[in-house]
Amino acid sequence: MNSLSKTVESSHEKSPFPMMIFLKFIIPSIIGILLFMVPVKANGEITIPVALIASQITTHLETIIPTITVILISLSVLGSIMAVLFKPSFIMESSFLKNLFFVNKFWFIVRVMGMVISILTLTEIGPAWVSSEDTGGLLLYNLVPILFSVFLLAGFLLPLLLNFGLLEFFGALLMKVMRPVFTLPGRSSLDCIASWVGDGTIGVILTTKQYEEGFYTKREAAVIATTFSVVSITFSIAILSYLNLSQYFVPYYLTILFIGLVAALIMPRIPPLSRKPDTGYENVELKAETPIPAGITPAKWGLQKALTKARNSSGVAGTVKEGFQNVLDMWLGVLPAVITIGTVALIIADYTPFFAILGKPFEPILALLQIPEAASAAQTMVVGFADMFLPAVIGSGIESELTRFVIACISVTQLIYMSELGGLLLGSKLPLNIKDLILIFLIRTLITLPIAAVVGHILF
Repeated sequence: MNSLSKTVESSHEKSPFPMMIFLKFIIPSIIGILLFMVPVKANGEITIPVALIASQITTHLETIIPTITVILISLSVLGSIMAVLFKPSFIMESSFLKNLFFVNKFWFIVRVMGMVISILTLTEIGPAWVSSEDTGGLLLYNLVPILFSVFLLAGFLLPLLLNFGLLEFFGALLMKVMRPVFTLPGRSSLDCIASWVGDGTIGVILTTKQYEEGFYTKREAAVIATTFSVVSITFSIAILSYLNLSQYFVPYYLTILFIGLVAALIMPRIPPLSRKPDTGYENVELKAETPIPAGITPAKWGLQKALTKARNSSGVAGTVKEGFQNVLDMWLGVLPAVITIGTVALIIADYTPFFAILGKPFEPILALLQIPEAASAAQTMVVGFADMFLPAVIGSGIESELTRFVIACISVTQLIYMSELGGLLLGSKLPLNIKDLILIFLIRTLITLPIAAVVGHILF
């Protein structure tokens, strides 16, 4: 932030913006950076303040969050029934409520299924394959409490990053890097940092908000959401520990970072992401990135754009209202989709040979890469589509350290996990469907597998 402070100091005297506008930009932006992007160490783990606070909320409310979730999903279904069947004026004349409840037939069914699954799981009524700790129970008691708390904090606190000029400032600074390297606008740099340093879920929420406001095209939003989310360091350590490879954490995490960079360079340039149209969100004017005028530095241009944004931003009341709507949108709109899609994917993985069959084509690929126990490892290459921890569970019995290392790398770089990120992506308004996610998952696997294998051969 030193360059930001110096730019502010040197520009203030000749700027048409009063000091109050400078402070309106600087104070929320610094708080946002500290909350979302500065790693801290707590209880021996590296995390970010928002995630740490969310974990504390989860810990204190863990026993009641599942019940609250069932109530919220039921309210979502009730609101959708009212909107779709009766179209009351208080919903149809409110852009927020109409957007939240007036859904098409597919998403209505998804919400109803989410309600049924969550009720069966909470009450332990019905077939075990729906509510077991490996299917519905995993979602309702392990994942949902985390998402509940993250959605609450992110909904209220993301305006600190979005509304006061920080994206505009970073956009100008990094425009000449992000566009040629990753085919993305400069302002996406903050999304990418939040996803990589912070949390993939927060990155998706941030990207969705920017897309809905017209700052990203369909292609740009899809690229950011599926390419720059990363599994946390904490979970990476858990995967490595489960596979009895903790002593290799440093080369392992460096490999993950390198794999992520290579995938981020390639994925935006090939289908399906490259074929997404460069058009904006429906019925929203696309806000094209303004080139930096000749004779002005990126920092000064970014500061001007940031101060303009800060000056036009809503006050405290408007920010709180927006935060409240963000939280409701994610609780009532996204949680039912995560429950439904995640549970269905886990049922398929645990109770059918579907992923074992899909993994068969990877046997000759693994054999070609000279990965030991290729037949046993093949299923782990695709089962991660259901849940990110399943490859480690299935691969833990493999004797070869090289093979377990490759599994550990692939399982955290595939990114599209239907029990978490996949359900979140499909439940959002991002321009991605299930076919896109399957293709992206498989292509990322094919890109990252040879790199993990090469590093594995060097280490072992």
